[in-house]
Amino acid sequence: MTAERSGAPGRVREVSSLANPLVKDIKALALKKFRDAQNAFMAEGLKLIIDALDLGWTIRTLVFAKSSLGNPLVEKAAARTVAAGGTVLEVPEKVLAAITRRDNPQMVVGVFEQRWQPLKSIAPATGDVWVALDRVRDPGNLGTIIRTVDAVGARGVILVGETTDPFAVETVRATMGSIFAVPVARASQEAFLTWRKGFSGIVAGTHLKGAVDYRGPDYGRRPVVLLMGNEQQGLPEVLAGACDLLLRIPQVGRADSLNLAVATGIMLFEIRRAALKLDGTDTR
Repeated sequence: MTAERSGAPGRVREVSSLANPLVKDIKALALKKFRDAQNAFMAEGLKLIIDALDLGWTIRTLVFAKSSLGNPLVEKAAARTVAAGGTVLEVPEKVLAAITRRDNPQMVVGVFEQRWQPLKSIAPATGDVWVALDRVRDPGNLGTIIRTVDAVGARGVILVGETTDPFAVETVRATMGSIFAVPVARASQEAFLTWRKGFSGIVAGTHLKGAVDYRGPDYGRRPVVLLMGNEQQGLPEVLAGACDLLLRIPQVGRADSLNLAVATGIMLFEIRRAALKLDGTDTR
């Protein structure tokens, strides 16, 4: 059943059937081939929706639970969606549970158009930091790295080779909204290496054969690309050879490696600390 009514917030379509075509299209976004076909992705939660709107993203479709009617923030988000030409659906919780594949779904879901930063447009300036990830496989790792990039004020992420999808539901959840604040680019290994030839800053990578303690280098005021390898295999030799610095993170326990997201976070905060120290800012 689909009904339409007017009034605050704007015009709302009431949908109760899982067989509704709009609901089916949103459910399909759980699969990459449909995300690619629709050039869209889904984000859950009122805070994420509000953050996205405040950052200039446009919602294609906003879905909210009937039980949240009367919530002023939900109604404001719905009104902003309608004003921008989007669709608003008011649904029972069973529909939201089917869309999100969760027994206890968030009360608000938004569908957005995917955004990719063209690699050729990335020209890091003095003090900029970008993270390049080689064949990252785990959506939790990628989402956490995007969130960390946002937290430290780095400029964005470059995905190299065949990687997990930054717009997968699991990745978006792990970003906690940072997917809307952090530019993401993608490139083949060959395209990245070609771009690297024109990059005049420092390319620093972590490597098991790294001879330099990650706390040692003077990252200076030049732009930095932090190049991190695949979870299982690390950096391949061709990418390691493109680095100006091969670094290691010393470990004293029995573990011989760190989780990719953890290692990336350690590196990013060290690069940030070094930059603050260079600027004379208290880094305690």
